[in-house]
Amino acid sequence: MFTEISVNDINDFRLGHASNKEAGTGVTVIYFPDGATAGCDISGGGPASRETPLTMPMTADNPINAIVLSGGSAYGLAASDGVMTCLEEHGIGYNTGVSLVPLVCQSCIFDLGYGSSKVRPDSTMGYEACIKALMKAGVVNTDASTAANSDSNDPVQGCIGAGTGATVGKIMGMKQAEKSGLGIYSVKTGTFTMTAIVVVNALGDISDYETGKKLAGLKNADRTEYVSCEEALYQFMAPRDMFTGNTTIGAVITNAAFNKAELNKIASMARNAYARCINPVGTMADGDTIYAASTAKRDGSEAVHVDINFAGTLAARVMSAAIKNAVMNSKISDEEFLSMVK
Repeated sequence: MFTEISVNDINDFRLGHASNKEAGTGVTVIYFPDGATAGCDISGGGPASRETPLTMPMTADNPINAIVLSGGSAYGLAASDGVMTCLEEHGIGYNTGVSLVPLVCQSCIFDLGYGSSKVRPDSTMGYEACIKALMKAGVVNTDASTAANSDSNDPVQGCIGAGTGATVGKIMGMKQAEKSGLGIYSVKTGTFTMTAIVVVNALGDISDYETGKKLAGLKNADRTEYVSCEEALYQFMAPRDMFTGNTTIGAVITNAAFNKAELNKIASMARNAYARCINPVGTMADGDTIYAASTAKRDGSEAVHVDINFAGTLAARVMSAAIKNAVMNSKISDEEFLSMVK
């Protein structure tokens, strides 16, 4: 009924990444050239987020300009300062009558246990990622020098942007965890499109949503085989601090027309992907968050209309595939991984 397409075939949004491979952290900016209506679902107990009330049905119905995904835990929220500065400099934002105010939502993963805990995404890194997104959207003209600094030669998925420091299977600490990253999956049927973008940084194990096979997660002490995160959790009947650096964050983007209330429902239905692929998931040690965004034009022109149940069910499907892509495109050797963890 639908076919997989490249994210580069979709013009309703553009991605920009900034990555610090040495420090193990980064930023991904999802820029909407014509704005987007958005909803949000937060199922984890410890989210690090910014401006998520913009996605609530009871707030003003203004289109957002960008969604920012980043590392750095709550420190990484500073990246949106640079994104806002970049957008304002290019005449993008909500016109208050006295100045433009870019509307930017952000969620962060905890990646401070991978690489350096002292280097976090900041305003400069946010600006860099935003400029790259604007370059791809044609807002910023490119020349030889700027093209050399773009992410055109970087991988489309995996250890890039907000996925640079993502890891999974951390219930027994980082020495028994594995690398993960950023995943993307896009589909099309007729004129309808949907894309899932996700940064998989889970406390739990990751499994293939189609076969149930474990793809990544908790390893035994000598890293020779997988063990179950769920079974490990059951050993901790007494209260225990599991805050070892988690949170899976992502967005589902469609060109179909939905209002904010409907997009909140689609985001909550997309959460089924987390349950299919991640175990345990949505714990108090996670900050799991999903955005759902519609790029449909506000004037109704060229509108694509689909049933909300179709969209929500498909959102879970494409998000599941993106989670799998995040893991499969981020594999590194045990030696390299252990050199980056504490």
